[in-house]
Amino acid sequence: MTERSHILDQQNAARIEVTKLEFPISFRFRIGTLANDFMAIDASGRTIAYVRQKMFKLKEAIMIYSDESRTELLYQIKADRWIDFNASYAFSDVKDVPVGSVGRRGMKSIWKASYQIFDPGKNLDFNIREENPWAKVFDSLLSEVPLIGLFTGYLFHPRYAVTNAQGTPVARLSKESSFFGRKFKVDQLAEIDPRDGERILLGLMMMILLERRRG
Repeated sequence: MTERSHILDQQNAARIEVTKLEFPISFRFRIGTLANDFMAIDASGRTIAYVRQKMFKLKEAIMIYSDESRTELLYQIKADRWIDFNASYAFSDVKDVPVGSVGRRGMKSIWKASYQIFDPGKNLDFNIREENPWAKVFDSLLSEVPLIGLFTGYLFHPRYAVTNAQGTPVARLSKESSFFGRKFKVDQLAEIDPRDGERILLGLMMMILLERRRG
């Protein structure tokens, strides 16, 4: 077996089959559990991933399974340092083959969420930018108000655009109307290469966990 064949075999390990996805993809968070976890479901109703965040870890550790049974691990996302605003989060598949990474754009993310997605060689692939930061502010503030806070999930809908190196929008993640703000949707806006689509979904999964923590 040639070295190239060996690499291709590694890359064909269990992964999200991006070429078979039907957009939009829904992220649905579970309520009433200690873990911060959610399911990713495509437009046909098929579960494509179950994302579970390990609790009480000094370093972020995210496990992504094929479904809620957690019998088949697809990916891991690991932080490069202890809990830190500027941490980078590396994606790897079940065979520990690097897939890419995502990280905040430093101070630019203080007011308006801004992230960057990199390929396995640490080359910049995509940018994620919050389109309407005031929606998140009002959502966070009013969620603390008795009674009114129960309905903020129906009032404010933060949106995050994913753009390529040329600045062309290729995907968008939006919060959907729901109690407790537990539903999000990923729309495809342009043709996406399967490997790029894989990194985009992983980047958005990590980003939404970080943004929910910020409120």
